[in-house]
Amino acid sequence: MNQVVIYILLVLFSYILVFLIRLWMAKTKLLDHPNNRSMHSAPIPRGGGLAIVFVVLAAGLLSAAQTDMKHSLVYIACGVVIAWLGWQDDVKSLSPIFRFAVQGIVAVVSIISMGYFKSVTIPLFGELQLGIVGVVITFLWIIGLTNAYNFMDGIDGMAGGVAVSAGLGWMMLSSASGHWGDSFAFWVALAISASSLGFLGHNWSPAKIFMGDVASTFLGYSFAVLSLLSADKGGDALMLGTLLMWTFIMDSGLTFINRLRKGEKVFSAHRSHLFQRLVLGGYKHATISYLYIVLTMFAGLLSFIWARGNRIAEPLIFLGLPLIWILLSRHASRLQSAASGPEV
Repeated sequence: MNQVVIYILLVLFSYILVFLIRLWMAKTKLLDHPNNRSMHSAPIPRGGGLAIVFVVLAAGLLSAAQTDMKHSLVYIACGVVIAWLGWQDDVKSLSPIFRFAVQGIVAVVSIISMGYFKSVTIPLFGELQLGIVGVVITFLWIIGLTNAYNFMDGIDGMAGGVAVSAGLGWMMLSSASGHWGDSFAFWVALAISASSLGFLGHNWSPAKIFMGDVASTFLGYSFAVLSLLSADKGGDALMLGTLLMWTFIMDSGLTFINRLRKGEKVFSAHRSHLFQRLVLGGYKHATISYLYIVLTMFAGLLSFIWARGNRIAEPLIFLGLPLIWILLSRHASRLQSAASGPEV
């Protein structure tokens, strides 16, 4: 019950803090202006995710002394750097080279401190030893998820909603032994979920404020590192982390590959993500956000069942989730075809 009370208090605190940030942004005129990637038509204040960053880092500091001090302090320090980098990009656009360079340094520091993935367990196939290749995979995992989460922060409520459900998923996985609140990963996940829920009070469609890069990159880094923080808690950390982020990984990853295949500028603004195609096809922001939240919760349930050794989840993970994505992609393609009309 103590954890439930803390969760509720953090939700309320985050909601109030975002409200104060909205007042601040109204004075400073830090607005998100529509571009070729945007799903909104009018300037909206951004930077509301500062509340998420503050709550999560504060919770991390308070729980560090009672858990793993070394890993806790490294996560907090690296999280501050990632959030600072995102904030600078919100205020004044930074060059991609500079952003990736700083993120690369953070990834290296994280690996040196927290280790790397030495194996991955693929449902229906078993464990695969990665060896030294695990260092490269871990590096790409941290960089990739940090930026993927940023790419996916494109419509009202989706990035915050997925953070709520994925945070709850990590809370369950971190407490699979039945000892709630014993790990640093648990408290980080709780703070992420609670602060994101408070933020959604202002970001749900129609959004009054946006998250901003300050929080989207911070959340991406946090979810990547939660896998490392939980690597010694049983189960396969890399696969569990992938499952909880599967919608964002699939959407950003497949979109990146498809644009690369077409010879497009992969880092330029676009509307090729599945969620963007669904919006252009006529779906409301709230409907799509609910879809991604439910799919994340479903994957979280499968993750929990699989982590407890129940093999019934394996075919649902390996075959069911990709099938869902294929059906959604085909539906989006049909919507685009209908919207473009018959060729003359």
